[in-house]
Amino acid sequence: MSSLHALLARVEDADSLDDTTDVAAHLADRIVDRAGLADLLRGSWLGHPVHPLLVTVPIGTWMAAAVFDAGFKDATTARRLIGIGLAATPPTVLAGWADYPLLDRRQRRVGLVHALSNAVGAALLSLSYRAYGRERQRAGRAYLLLGLGAIGVGGALGGHLSYAQGAGMFRWQPWRALTNRSAAEHLRAA
Repeated sequence: MSSLHALLARVEDADSLDDTTDVAAHLADRIVDRAGLADLLRGSWLGHPVHPLLVTVPIGTWMAAAVFDAGFKDATTARRLIGIGLAATPPTVLAGWADYPLLDRRQRRVGLVHALSNAVGAALLSLSYRAYGRERQRAGRAYLLLGLGAIGVGGALGGHLSYAQGAGMFRWQPWRALTNRSAAEHLRAA
């Protein structure tokens, strides 16, 4: 087992997070239900969660910002791209929180740390946006790179949540879940 996998497994096992995850799930459920956005944000209309689709906009724009800053020395475009990513962040976060109450206990632990890491990244990217606006390119670049690092950690946790823990898998396709379970059981028996 790699050290990264061991670290991710420790997050899954961190039962000290359970009180916080319970409160977060309750609040997320109330906010999404009260706003009447549960079906839209959870992706029942699409057949899979919406959050993984939405994350491509902030991540893509922030990565492009780093390319424009470092590769083309174009701080203006980098700042604009950071701004687009920040504008795309609230609906992305809301879709993630809409899914949160549907997770099991171990998934919620990973989901909470995923959200916290991404919140740190978004805060750093906000500082980057501000620094670029004040023509402080070195500070803007430093915050951008630190923000991307935090978002990278959040992405690793999100990938673990989706692919290793199966969060949201076959939520609206129960027949596929049964088929996959049967295949997995067949492989174990062999």
